Amino acid sequence: MNLEILTPEKKLYSGEVYGVQMPGISGSFEVLEKHAPLVSALKAGRVKVLKDKQNHFSYFEIQGGFVEVLNNRVTVLVEGAVPVEE
Repeated sequence: MNLEILTPEKKLYSGEVYGVQMPGISGSFEVLEKHAPLVSALKAGRVKVLKDKQNHFSYFEIQGGFVEVLNNRVTVLVEGAVPVEE
């Protein structure tokens, strides 16, 4: 599935991923391929991008925002975000 992480200033991430874990306002949740359509508010926290099934991943520290899941595309719209080196 395709993931985009966008801030008002720039596109922070764009590419094919296996899944993504996000900090929803009611708790963390994960979106995998062929997920049902969804729109959710996000709170400040850490987004984990699962690049493939072999445990290759990256992290982004985000401020609040929203996520839309539609037609195997995940669009994360946030106030601000920075990559986190693990």
